[in-house]
Amino acid sequence: MTEIDGRATIIDGKAFAGRLVERVTAAAARLSADHGVRPGLAVVIVGEDPASQIYVRNKGERTREAGMRSDTHRLDAATSQADLLAMIAALNADTGIHGILVQLPLPGHIDAQAVLSAIDPDKDVDGFHVVNAGRLAVGLPGLVPCTPLGSVMLLKDALGDLSGLNAVIVGRSNIVGKPMAQLLLSENCTVTIAHSRSRDLAAICRGADILVAAVGRPEMIRGDWIKPGAAVIDVGINRVPSRDPVKAAEGKTRVVGDVAFDEAVAVAGRITPVPGGVGPMTIACLLANTYTAACRSAGVEPEPLAA
Repeated sequence: MTEIDGRATIIDGKAFAGRLVERVTAAAARLSADHGVRPGLAVVIVGEDPASQIYVRNKGERTREAGMRSDTHRLDAATSQADLLAMIAALNADTGIHGILVQLPLPGHIDAQAVLSAIDPDKDVDGFHVVNAGRLAVGLPGLVPCTPLGSVMLLKDALGDLSGLNAVIVGRSNIVGKPMAQLLLSENCTVTIAHSRSRDLAAICRGADILVAAVGRPEMIRGDWIKPGAAVIDVGINRVPSRDPVKAAEGKTRVVGDVAFDEAVAVAGRITPVPGGVGPMTIACLLANTYTAACRSAGVEPEPLAA
């Protein structure tokens, strides 16, 4: 973590993710050497969405760098839902594949929920299956969505014990907001989920010791919404026009979060930047989930990775 001129300490997600990947890589190597199990991740992408293509390529590279098996299945945008479901069934039956990830978004003619529900919950390394959501809700072991999992790791590294802290999550998605709430409840936080229909959202945010912004609106959370000294986790990744008018006119963009960083950094105690905060943790936790799934498939207790 880095402090900027007496202002908020920056939570360096990139550095933490690097250390986590090192631990996962070493643990995966021991699993392979001691038990003959090499963790395997299969990624399925349908169509040619440019951003999705970049994400899938990065996931494949990181998986191979961690010494794991990496299979990428690239399907035409016209692929039928039945054919996609058949591929998932084959991957469910493949004992060398421990994690299955279907890259979203899917083409409009495919029911994404039906596809995600077809994945074996024990191979659902995204943690999106309703069975894993239920396991998380009742405190049973399961695979947890990567972004919330990484966010809680960063919070515990920055703050230590989270017990008793007031946590406000802005956003109620199944991918981030709801699982984030469950994870923070398990850490004994007092949790509020706020959203676009919440009355006086700014006042709700000001009561947070931990503020998680996961609403998908560029720089929506202003500096005066933040309690002095609070820890701010910015999950947002939004592209907005460049600050340079010439570059903006050329269509150039910059990446910002859901928090107005320049305002928030003067108020918060700790804050994740965008980029370089939560983002790198997502792929790191994907690898961690793949390792965990491989251990469970072999009846082996996973090594602790979050230390």
